[in-house]
Amino acid sequence: MKRNLKTGKVLLGAVVLSMFFAFSSCKDKPEDTKDVAEEVNDINEDKDVISDSIEDDSKYMIAAAETDMMEIELGKLALGKTKNAKVKELANMMIDQHKKASEKLKPLAASKNVALPAALTDKGKEHYDDLNKKAGKDFDEAYADMMVKGHEDAISKMKDASEDAKDAEVKQWAAAMLPTLNTHLEHSKMLQDQINKSN
Repeated sequence: MKRNLKTGKVLLGAVVLSMFFAFSSCKDKPEDTKDVAEEVNDINEDKDVISDSIEDDSKYMIAAAETDMMEIELGKLALGKTKNAKVKELANMMIDQHKKASEKLKPLAASKNVALPAALTDKGKEHYDDLNKKAGKDFDEAYADMMVKGHEDAISKMKDASEDAKDAEVKQWAAAMLPTLNTHLEHSKMLQDQINKSN
């Protein structure tokens, strides 16, 4: 009986999520996928599909999912626009390693019944559009700057999660992410310095 009840709750969460996506697709301006995920998690917490502590921790997983998708798409954009070998090298690293990070995050979120953004968020689209307007050295400089700032923000959030998350698995996941994010930041700063010196 308990198993059936749990299965029913998970199915309820999936139905609610699909309803939100269907509703958002009917609007003139689709709802931000980050907002949709947060609303679904609020509803799932109210319906006891997820616990209070997981609902609190879901913000860390949502932020990481947002970062992963954004870094992947910006990396793809960089590969198509830059002629700088070092920019391409960083872009390939971002695509590869943020895909791997996403592959680790998704099953963790699913095991906690946490909804994640299903596509690039409004913030990600804004960064993509801003970067896409640039070309040449201006593009390379803007991409490096975005990578530095984006990873500084991501490290700050993951550090908070590694210390403040209520769920032990979420805390462990966040701590495990920090070394990779720190490596990304180091490489991004190196690229930023190289581009600034060449100007």
